[in-house]
Amino acid sequence: MESVDTRTVRIGTRKSQLALVQTYWIKAELEKHFPNLEIEVEKMSTQGDKILDVPLAKIGDKGLFTKELELGMLNNTTDFAVHSLKDLPTNLPEGLMLGCVTKRVNPADALVVNAKHQDKQLETLPEGSVIGTSSLRRLAQLRHHFPHLAFKDVRGNVNTRLAKLDAGDYDAIILAVAGLERLGMSDRIHQVISPEISLHAVGQGALGIECREGDTKILEILKVLEEPESRDRALAERSFLRELEGGCQVPIGVNTSIEGDNLTLVGMVASLDGKQLLKDTVSGNRSDAEQLGKDLAGKLRDMGAGEILAQIFAEVGRK
Repeated sequence: MESVDTRTVRIGTRKSQLALVQTYWIKAELEKHFPNLEIEVEKMSTQGDKILDVPLAKIGDKGLFTKELELGMLNNTTDFAVHSLKDLPTNLPEGLMLGCVTKRVNPADALVVNAKHQDKQLETLPEGSVIGTSSLRRLAQLRHHFPHLAFKDVRGNVNTRLAKLDAGDYDAIILAVAGLERLGMSDRIHQVISPEISLHAVGQGALGIECREGDTKILEILKVLEEPESRDRALAERSFLRELEGGCQVPIGVNTSIEGDNLTLVGMVASLDGKQLLKDTVSGNRSDAEQLGKDLAGKLRDMGAGEILAQIFAEVGRK
């Protein structure tokens, strides 16, 4: 692999603190395996980073946090891009592919509370407590389980959201456990929300590395970062989402587990008001991960998921 070791590799990343932490972790891991590799980091701002005064669902999510990074690869100014896998659309532009899925950390959602609620859990927050989230998936599930709570959109990076919480704009906010852990903010995790309450986003907790199709040298380099179990779980989840024609900003949640060669996938589709929540499970050989995702999507569609999603697309004004 000497030819691999001596080349320069350029990584595309968003400029947010979390994106940079994740990218520099990837850079450090590659340098351990390829000490002679020259690695450059290209920082970019995406549409999702620039538009902070509009709820994500109303912008549309066709490459909201990825388009600029993808143009970098297609224009050959970067070689690959590091994404939170939950932000990476399931249908990628022609010429690009998901080259690697890293070892997944805890994919659960976390409750973070204002100091006045330190003695409370999600289940014991007072009626009318204001919960901040920009995720329709979290919103729909929490409305289903806790209709007595109030919900308000919250945008900005993690530090911005925490500052709004601490200032009293919200009684609590919902963030990803993985993001808080990667930022060294585990102390802010007040409660890890169980999958019985909130199934996580497709790909949440894993990093996805996107690269050009057929770039054998880059794919060879990325192999050292791939974790097969995380990859198979991600393939099943992304296939499920793709089959339902859902995006990152649709109330679709999942949970996957692997025991031996058996993969179990739980999937959920909910209405925005939380009154309709469909959930089912499939299991099978992990080598059939993508087919399992399709099978589960079919089961939920038979239960009425298509009608729920059509209504949501109409409400948020996009397809």
